[in-house]
Amino acid sequence: MEQQQQNSHVLLLPLPSQGHFTPMLSLAQLLCHAGIHVTFLITEHSQSLFTQREALSARFPTLHFESMPDGLPPDHGRKFSALHEVGASLRSTIKPFLRELLISLTKKDDETSNDGSTRRRLPPLRCMVIDGIFMCFAIDVAEEVGIPIFALRTTSACSFWCYTCIPDLIQQGQLPFQDEDMDQPIRDIPGMESLLRRRDLPSFCKMPIDHPTFKFFVEEFEAITRVSALILNTFDDLESPILSHIATRFPKIYTLGPFHALLKSRIGDDLSSSASSLRHQDRRCMTWLDSQQLRSVIFVSFGSLVKLTRVQLLEFWHGLIDSGRPFLWVVRSDMLWSEQEAHATPVELEVGTKERGFIAEWVPQEEVLAHKAIGGFLTHSGWNSTIEGIWAGVPMLCWPQIADQPVNSRWVGEGWKIGLDMKDTCDRSTVEKMVRALMEEGDRSEQIFKSVNTFAKLARHAVREDGSSYKNLEKLIDDVKKL
Repeated sequence: MEQQQQNSHVLLLPLPSQGHFTPMLSLAQLLCHAGIHVTFLITEHSQSLFTQREALSARFPTLHFESMPDGLPPDHGRKFSALHEVGASLRSTIKPFLRELLISLTKKDDETSNDGSTRRRLPPLRCMVIDGIFMCFAIDVAEEVGIPIFALRTTSACSFWCYTCIPDLIQQGQLPFQDEDMDQPIRDIPGMESLLRRRDLPSFCKMPIDHPTFKFFVEEFEAITRVSALILNTFDDLESPILSHIATRFPKIYTLGPFHALLKSRIGDDLSSSASSLRHQDRRCMTWLDSQQLRSVIFVSFGSLVKLTRVQLLEFWHGLIDSGRPFLWVVRSDMLWSEQEAHATPVELEVGTKERGFIAEWVPQEEVLAHKAIGGFLTHSGWNSTIEGIWAGVPMLCWPQIADQPVNSRWVGEGWKIGLDMKDTCDRSTVEKMVRALMEEGDRSEQIFKSVNTFAKLARHAVREDGSSYKNLEKLIDDVKKL
């Protein structure tokens, strides 16, 4: 068995974005903990923001980092609004680099890395795990070199299945559609016949069928069906009905979620939740939370990519203060669409925040959600945030904006019934009303609290030694060692 571990070597290729980087790095640590060598391939830009590289390398001797250029100038924003530009640059820049790297890693002799140094002798590469979106060009390279390839999708199983069915909806003539009657049901996604509406599908579904963005995503969804296995950050008791549908197209699926909880279950609580953060975390918020009453605080975070206009920012701010609830709000320095929108803050908002609010640029979210003072989570419904909220047993108020977020939000509100969906609106009165509905005592809020705590208990069981995610990780490890 020891020799088999020494001969196991996997390359991981994440999309260079916080929400994708975090789960892939969790997977890397889980594999390394099992004695598997992992080469973690990141862009030079991500590497410059990643402060925990040396600490993780020291903690996991079989974790090896490689960097590569992303083809973009240093002053490029690399924001969501330019994600397609980033994706195109990654494809053109990384593809030849990746081919050369894969060929070198399949050899047994030492090789010279891209920075001129000599790589440590590693076992020959056995397989590659790619991010399942924007990185599907790597499938061509892996097939050319003869390396088995797995895909890690950082979305929920529900949103992944929705995306997988998009080519079918095109053939049926349901896509694309115009920006009208957005509440019309989408009835031909198996397992979601009575749940999804047009507004829950990604925005590119409204684009012409020959639009480059539309064509790109359809090609991505079709390409991923060629991978040997699928890895998902979810757990069976949360999404088993949809997982059964996915299994009709992906015979080998490993559900390992919640990743952050499984990582702590396998390695221990001493591992800092900040290990994968590409931003500095303001820990002063934890001291502030210690001074708040049980389940009294609404935590507000829209993730690392969502942007707001100044008007939206102020409406949320007014709504939070008018709700009368203490709030902890993550306001990134790059959250406004335009720097020109940053003006002086109205006095009444400054006063209201001093009385019962705390604003930080970035926080240790897992710890925040687990704090006893947190009673609700106003979220963009990104999947990492959603599953972390489920694990912590925190009711959610959803304001989805992009990508998979509307599907996640729909399942939170109507599928699992563990939160409320604020849809497209964000005026101050709506924010106030929805925060009160989530946080104040009542039949609806009590039912939401019971539902999310039921799923929280199931999540905890999933990562125990006899749980589904724990066992699925064992199976993944065994399968990798057999390659």
